[in-house]
Amino acid sequence: MKSYPYPMLNRPPFYYHTNRELDERKVHEWIEQVDVENKEKWSAYDAVILGVPLSRSSISASSASENPEAFRRAWKSFTTYNLDEDLDLSTLNIVDLGDVREHVTDISVCHENIREAMKAIRTHHSQAMPIVVGGDHSITAMLVKGYKDVHHNERIGILQFDTHFDLRDTKELGPANGTPIRQLIESQTVQGKDVYNIGLHGFFNARSLKQYADEVGLQYFTMKQTRKVGIEKIVQQALNELNKKVDKIYVTVDMDVLDISVAPGAPVSTPGGMYIHELLEAVQIAGQHQKVSAMDIVCLDPQKDVAQATVKTGVHVMLSFLTGYKQREF
Repeated sequence: MKSYPYPMLNRPPFYYHTNRELDERKVHEWIEQVDVENKEKWSAYDAVILGVPLSRSSISASSASENPEAFRRAWKSFTTYNLDEDLDLSTLNIVDLGDVREHVTDISVCHENIREAMKAIRTHHSQAMPIVVGGDHSITAMLVKGYKDVHHNERIGILQFDTHFDLRDTKELGPANGTPIRQLIESQTVQGKDVYNIGLHGFFNARSLKQYADEVGLQYFTMKQTRKVGIEKIVQQALNELNKKVDKIYVTVDMDVLDISVAPGAPVSTPGGMYIHELLEAVQIAGQHQKVSAMDIVCLDPQKDVAQATVKTGVHVMLSFLTGYKQREF
């Protein structure tokens, strides 16, 4: 066996019993591991999964670092067949690259490894859709920067599903989970007007953050606005507007966008948030769009979860996004 081609990654913690002979498969029987002996196969992957077990950069106490492993355990309960769409995902070639290596104490090293991991994905698997399982929301800034490092001539837009702006001052908090969008704007990786945030609401965002959002031209829709119009129309509107401006769209799903009643494993989920069916519909629509080129799922803490409710919802979000991605074929 050759050495693992990603020096900044650890292999997936489980051995996958991938079985292409089965007519009906569970997700763990479908997802593959990297075949290091057959580099020619790398170009055939439709999507790659990357775990980022980091939560030390979270403002509040979080065990989101345990989520990638929890995801892998939970997806054994799911089949590849989506009854809602009469569609089977098993014809997609999906590979699990494993987890980004995290330094015990140095968050800057962790973040640099994340950036390098995305660069490696875009270099070795340029045709594949990166799907990243976090980890706290600080990872998004590094993933987008890594993407931009490879595609430096492309204008990148952000479609964000989140209860919060994530625009807090980097001078106060540094590269934390409350600052990733501001990091991207201040570093000129993305333009403020190319960020669309859906799901803000209530009493969980400071006035100063709204003022900053308005100053940089950030586009946002509160949950109240979204429900009046409908989640499908709002997501389509955001995608249509981004389509006119950018070359590629990065989707980031902060699981705290969900209402606290349905997301006990999202540490800062709140009353008045999005419901599961709304989020599943939203990410499926996003997955269908030709310019959507990467996505992440962040801020899910398995230790705070109840009966795997939020972890399984997160897996469902990933599979719903892949459903939309699969529908591009038709």
